[in-house]
Amino acid sequence: MTPTADAPSSAPRDDTTRDTTQKQDERAQRFADMRIKWRYLILAVVVLVLDQWTKWMVESHLARHGSMEVIPNLLNFTHVRNTGVAFGFFASYGNTTGTLVLTLLGLAALIFVGYYFWLVPRSDRPLLVALALVIGGAIGNLIDRIMQGGVTDFIDFYRGSYHWHTFNIADTAISIGIGLMILGTFRRPEEGGEAAESGPPTPASL
Repeated sequence: MTPTADAPSSAPRDDTTRDTTQKQDERAQRFADMRIKWRYLILAVVVLVLDQWTKWMVESHLARHGSMEVIPNLLNFTHVRNTGVAFGFFASYGNTTGTLVLTLLGLAALIFVGYYFWLVPRSDRPLLVALALVIGGAIGNLIDRIMQGGVTDFIDFYRGSYHWHTFNIADTAISIGIGLMILGTFRRPEEGGEAAESGPPTPASL
């Protein structure tokens, strides 16, 4: 009797097909995530445009250290140049090395926040909104620091003789974004998911 050859197994082919399908699904998922996340970056663009436009208006219509009353005993628009980080902390006072260090720190923090943004699940909408606010504000202040060596501030809240540190739209967006991230850490794990467990970044040099 002539022995009959065994039929070739289809298992390797099935495994290859399964792996190919899985890779295609993963690529499709990443593309869908990226497309959705780009929509959140529209908020960052809005913050950036508003920040740069308001700074341009102040620089065009107010002399340096000039002030305009907006709400008596509460709010002025005062044109100042901030060589430090948000709200005037760690000012370099025109020192080139200090300005360069702050610029590099701001750039590094922006890269970190941007990377963190792409890691966050698309389902975590509050965190994506918060990061978009931080990204928009960080870019706005970084542009000022690179182009002018300092950041234009003008929002001057005060009461009587006490004035809070002058700030701008970018600082406001960054502060709101970081505040939302901090609030997000108090959400229940099932609501916050992996993003809440990882904790928010704190880009103090933005």
